Amino acid sequence: MWTSFFKLRLFCCLLAVLMVVVLVINVTQVEYLDHETVSATFIDSSGQFVSSQVARISQNPYCGYEHQTLSSWERLEEDSLLAALQWQVPDVGPVPFVKSTDPSSSYFVILNSAGFFKVGSQLEVLVHVQDFQKKPKKYGGDYLQARIHTPKLQAGAVGRVVDYKNGFYKVFFTLLWPGKVKVSVSLVHPSEGIRILQHLQEEKPDRVYFKSLFRSGRISETTECNVCLPGSLPLCNFTDLYTGEPWFCFKPAKLPCSSRINHFKGGYLKGLLTAAESAFFQSGINIKVPINASGPDWVTVIPGRIKETNNLELYQVSGTFPSGYYYKDQWRPRKFKMYQFNDPDNITECLQRKVVYLFGDSTIRQWFEYLTTFVPDLVEFNLGSPKNVGPFLAVDQKHNILLKYRCHGPPIRFTTVFSSELHYVANELNGIVGGKNTVVAIAVWSHFSTFPLEVYIRRLRNIRRAVVQLLDRSPKTVVVIRTANAQELGPEVSLFNSDWYNFQLDTILRRMFSGVGVYLVDAWEMTLAHYLPHKLHPDEVIVKNQVDMFLSFVCPLEA
Repeated sequence: MWTSFFKLRLFCCLLAVLMVVVLVINVTQVEYLDHETVSATFIDSSGQFVSSQVARISQNPYCGYEHQTLSSWERLEEDSLLAALQWQVPDVGPVPFVKSTDPSSSYFVILNSAGFFKVGSQLEVLVHVQDFQKKPKKYGGDYLQARIHTPKLQAGAVGRVVDYKNGFYKVFFTLLWPGKVKVSVSLVHPSEGIRILQHLQEEKPDRVYFKSLFRSGRISETTECNVCLPGSLPLCNFTDLYTGEPWFCFKPAKLPCSSRINHFKGGYLKGLLTAAESAFFQSGINIKVPINASGPDWVTVIPGRIKETNNLELYQVSGTFPSGYYYKDQWRPRKFKMYQFNDPDNITECLQRKVVYLFGDSTIRQWFEYLTTFVPDLVEFNLGSPKNVGPFLAVDQKHNILLKYRCHGPPIRFTTVFSSELHYVANELNGIVGGKNTVVAIAVWSHFSTFPLEVYIRRLRNIRRAVVQLLDRSPKTVVVIRTANAQELGPEVSLFNSDWYNFQLDTILRRMFSGVGVYLVDAWEMTLAHYLPHKLHPDEVIVKNQVDMFLSFVCPLEA
């Protein structure tokens, strides 16, 4: 009997040990598979739920912007946006440099420059472009920027350029102040350069590349990441669970995908152009070079009356052009009265008892930096966040003001962002209750300039959906959108952050948020119209005008 009992105990012990071994093996496998399968379920680029067996490491990755499942209305909108942005560059085959647009040989003429103009009148300027052999161009497609200005008055406004596709362009200005008004026209890129930028946009979306660090214990690996990773190497799929925004990293050789700890800009691809193509991108030759006038470059404007309005609804995203102008270095919107917040106490009074959320890139982070510098009671709380990355938080306890900044989700070219801080704006908006004491400002544009336009349209579609839902549940929430802005350009920067790229993004943003009920800070016109050099991060006088306009939406003047 004792022998049988001993055998039974031995059998039970062996069975228990076997169960422990099996359990440990299973736990190890589950931990390793974490994020190889993304999660038990995830939402693919079409918004459909996919089982974990389908979501394993991708062996043949796709580009999310090429495989979206859109509703009929979304498809119609996207097609309309892309059609509106078709830049008319004729396919004339390879063009030698000497036959490309030469701004020093080109000229503009003010039509009826001998006459007097009244404030409110239209001014028309004819531009004729020629090549480096001083021969007239027979086709269009050049990217021009134009403004009127009066240096003594620190006044300026932008003009609207119309391409007649035959080497002639016409610029239309609205004269908005009296005095001697000067006209300036610049060639940003020749049409031959635009063709190259178009090719890079469609064929080289990875010309800015990103990386992530993976770490577990003493083992660490760094791999490349992007919206689209061509090839057949195994991938970690970090597609966002809620928005479906695609993001991939090459899978580390030894570590699981779940060991990712950060995200950072890897760098810029070199050698994108041939020697012949590089000739179309030369500083001082054909990148942001002035075109001179043939004859007078100024007109005299005599006083006249312009009907003033103070309708805030008209300044929700609309088609008013120009949207405003500078006078004595102060931005003056044309459709409502903007307040100058020259005293920190005025800002404190406006923001009292409010929570202000700033979402986006470094151009809206400038607003956070301006406010915390200018308003002494608004004290930044040290969260230990990386410099220039965030998230950042500032508090005025006395007046019950809370100011927050958070960067948008990838793609973002910041130095190092912790993986836990990679939040998409749409998801953040969905977590906001909203109300009369809630203010939201958004700027998402600069980090999308290297991608096909479908990538940006998708991001704005997700943000717009979240904005609409926020305004539906809390109609008194104030939502403000900051547009793109012009910046300094050189041969290399032009291939990644050209004003031409950002002009397209700006156009898309305005169209997609038209009629949504958000307010627009027109940073595009506010940089182009100003006399200071263009910068990705505009100087303080421009930032102040942007913030004053933003605050005027939050605390509008009585009509």
